[in-house]
Amino acid sequence: MTTSPQPSVPRPPLPPFTRETAIQKIRLAEDAWNSRDPVRVSLAYTEDSRWRNRAEFPIGRAEIVDFLTRKWARENDYRLIKELWAFADNRIAVRFAYEWHDSAGQWFRSYGNENWEFDEHGLMRLRFASINDLEIAAADRKYHWPREPNNGRRPDNHPGLSELGL
Repeated sequence: MTTSPQPSVPRPPLPPFTRETAIQKIRLAEDAWNSRDPVRVSLAYTEDSRWRNRAEFPIGRAEIVDFLTRKWARENDYRLIKELWAFADNRIAVRFAYEWHDSAGQWFRSYGNENWEFDEHGLMRLRFASINDLEIAAADRKYHWPREPNNGRRPDNHPGLSELGL
């Protein structure tokens, strides 16, 4: 079920970030993306947020919702893990990997990096993502947590990227 659009509201934690608040911000983003709810995800971004995602350049929440709707229509059983790379003031650099399969059943692990910049209300105004896809066998998957009951949230005891050697 998709969340109803809401006006912009502060999204703690707010910049300037500490190591702890940057990690918290990253986990909140991971949880939202794992919900696969485009509207829910879009609410973490400014109304005029600018993205670079592979060869697409969405601007604003409506284009972000459209982009994510298309993305999750083709990336089945999507599961994502994000990890802090660096932070300073109102910026966070993240590395991530997610697993998914296409309509033919071929599994992929997509690796990437994101650079984020936030406004004073904790909304992301810039997101630059670079992503590479690797075909994997179903037996090589590392992300096996259930979608329910937690709307796709990675369990707290599930290893992160570093622990998985990714």
